[in-house]
Amino acid sequence: MITIPEATVLIGAPEEHLDALVPEQHYGRPWFEDESPQHPVTVKAFLLDRHPVTNAQFREFTDATGYCTAAERRGFGLVYGERYWLEHPGANWRHPGGSHDNAEARPEHPVVHVDHADASAYAQWAGKRLPTEPEWEYAAHGTSWRAWPWGNIWDPAQTVCADQTGAPVGDLAQWRAWWETHYAKYGTVPGTAAVGSDAPAGGSPLGISDMAGNVSEWTSDTYKLYDPARTYEPIYHAAAERYRVVRGGGWMHFRYQIRTTERFTAEPSYSNHALGFRCALDATDSLS
Repeated sequence: MITIPEATVLIGAPEEHLDALVPEQHYGRPWFEDESPQHPVTVKAFLLDRHPVTNAQFREFTDATGYCTAAERRGFGLVYGERYWLEHPGANWRHPGGSHDNAEARPEHPVVHVDHADASAYAQWAGKRLPTEPEWEYAAHGTSWRAWPWGNIWDPAQTVCADQTGAPVGDLAQWRAWWETHYAKYGTVPGTAAVGSDAPAGGSPLGISDMAGNVSEWTSDTYKLYDPARTYEPIYHAAAERYRVVRGGGWMHFRYQIRTTERFTAEPSYSNHALGFRCALDATDSLS
């Protein structure tokens, strides 16, 4: 774990950055509006896992406790098929792409197919907790805002996402072209990489790895609008106070969805083959 010092940090994206996103990709400004307004948050000192929790680490937990994830209990997991999300029989953290796929072959890849309760159970077993949303963002960009952990200029070599190779993804048709190529080669097997593959260049200023791409990550926080008086996309108003915050973006996302301030929401029981987590710890606590 890496110690993150106490600081007062601006959380959220600058208005001019959000304006600049509009001509660069296919989503309108309202889709990024929930990153505004920037506002100061004092974050107390804490510790954060350098990497997301891996398949090997999660297996230690299940071997020690007998824990069974929600996807295992229901008998299927969400994976993206040729054209749509599918409830794939047998897909879970042990078999991320389905029964034909085995996570044991990728012990250092981040664990996926974990919902919020699964992630919280692991954190409690490890003597830790999930990070808050401000903690996560502070660790991603440091004390000063930057679009990606490494800086404000896009660099595909520093991450694992849809924009990592080939032509930049600027609209849904380009994403679809990327996905068709990926699916033809890998099918439903997730396109994750071993944790730390972005380090050291792709790591955050505070030494945290995998904060952009690879897997999206659960936080402990319930989703809130930064300024409830503003008008956001209706879906964001509907999600407020109901869903949990997910950060970081994953291997399926394009470059603007893996920025340090990009906010996702998910119902706590949601899981898929691109969603994982990492753990935090109060600086005043210690692991036994």
